[in-house]
Amino acid sequence: MVTDTRRRPLRDLRISVTDRCNFRCTYCMPKEIFNREWEFLARDELLTFEEIGRLARVFAGLGVHKVRITGGEPLLRRDLEVLIADLSSIHGIDDLTLTTNGSLLARKAETLAAAGLDRVSVSLDSLDDDVFRAMNDVDFPVARVLEGIDAAAAAGLTPVKVNAVVKRGVNDHTIVEMAEHFRGTGHILRFIEFMDVGTTNGWRLDDVVPAADIVGAIHAVHPLEAIPPAYPGEVARRFRYQDGAGEIGVITSVSNPFCATCTRARISADGFLYTCLFANKGLDLRPLVRSDMSDEAIADVVGQVWASRDDRYSEVRSEHTDGLPKVEMSYIGG
Repeated sequence: MVTDTRRRPLRDLRISVTDRCNFRCTYCMPKEIFNREWEFLARDELLTFEEIGRLARVFAGLGVHKVRITGGEPLLRRDLEVLIADLSSIHGIDDLTLTTNGSLLARKAETLAAAGLDRVSVSLDSLDDDVFRAMNDVDFPVARVLEGIDAAAAAGLTPVKVNAVVKRGVNDHTIVEMAEHFRGTGHILRFIEFMDVGTTNGWRLDDVVPAADIVGAIHAVHPLEAIPPAYPGEVARRFRYQDGAGEIGVITSVSNPFCATCTRARISADGFLYTCLFANKGLDLRPLVRSDMSDEAIADVVGQVWASRDDRYSEVRSEHTDGLPKVEMSYIGG
């Protein structure tokens, strides 16, 4: 197992399979920037499934046991189940998951589960249809995302995790409604503080609703109690309903950073390795997997990058990071 300069092991790998998305969420891919003039990656720039599988095996050899497929919207990548089947066969990978906006999940959940996918996380920022349509900015309805969640549960992709990014004055008034809808369903609702990922989403600290406020709003109606992390390095702080109706999570990157326990590496759709969600540069792995370099040699390169890692962006978020260029979330994956 390889560790970085802060003794954080490499345990989790997030792999983006496309930088394209059919939503234009205002906190991720605002329409004013990601418009018809925006140049997305060409097909030959994307890692092939074979290259992704090779890299996943290299990372598994370095201690990774959890792989998450991201995007963009990963279900836009054709024949994704072929990749899922390959990744599910890798020795050492015992948790294979996918993050999606849910728009295509209703028709693809069963195929993904049959290919070997373990779980899904679905982005759903509000149950208020007008609020949700405004946030995804393509007029996509809540009902179709809920259909996708139901299909995922029916296919055995459980527990389904539902992720809601909370932005002050936009959807914070719907927090309790979200909690009440998913109470008792077996799904795990997680609220995410609005983060300054990339440089195009107009992030301001005033727009952040601290996790303590989110938990407090729900606790006032349905009493909660804190519970321990499910595994080392879990990013969500967990709370369960005192009446046994399930749990929620809050991801506190802004108000209570968790850099000290971060075990995640990320590979972009075109093969760049990033060691932080807020990174401004990465290592291009594509030439390595397209050369005659051995897996062992690639593992040495990756191991050296991780061993020198000292990322702690959220801990130092201040004047030291103002104006710092950062890779966009739609490119690196969430």
